[in-house]
Amino acid sequence: MKVTQREYRVESLCYVIRSAAVEDTYQLSNVRRQIDGETEFLDREKGEAVLDDAMFKQIILQDTESPTNLFLVAEVNNKIVGYARCEGNQLKRFLHKVTFGVGVLRDYWGYGIGSSLLKSSIIWADRNNVKKIALFVSETNTKAISLYQNHGFEVEGILKKDKRLSKDQYVNTIVMGRVQTE
Repeated sequence: MKVTQREYRVESLCYVIRSAAVEDTYQLSNVRRQIDGETEFLDREKGEAVLDDAMFKQIILQDTESPTNLFLVAEVNNKIVGYARCEGNQLKRFLHKVTFGVGVLRDYWGYGIGSSLLKSSIIWADRNNVKKIALFVSETNTKAISLYQNHGFEVEGILKKDKRLSKDQYVNTIVMGRVQTE
């Protein structure tokens, strides 16, 4: 699905949250690869599970057509600096929920871009009868956990020693969910 573009201003930074477009594939591929190398909060290390332009094009086209998917980008001066995606499931027993994921380039942390992507996703979900948004977050990502809790997400479980970091340390993954109130 698509959403209406919205502009934000934080301090001296102006950014736009909008639906991903086919023209974004090259930038998205590069941004995703860069984000993967900037933090251990995400599942992939830099260079793993790379999505090329053709793969991103397929995802964007699928998400644009699907009533249960949403793909958003955050843009500063025509440069993509982050993205968020809600992915639904076509199985009837899971049509009511989506899984949320987000990534923002490190240079743009602290401007509320992740929060804006999350809020836009929640608004979309509430307007489209999505009853539940689920997500997975590393226990070490305390800022993200706090952000999610401030937007109505609750801890639903913990996956112990779920992720092995590059330093041979193990971290738990927290399963969180936000259920739409009637």
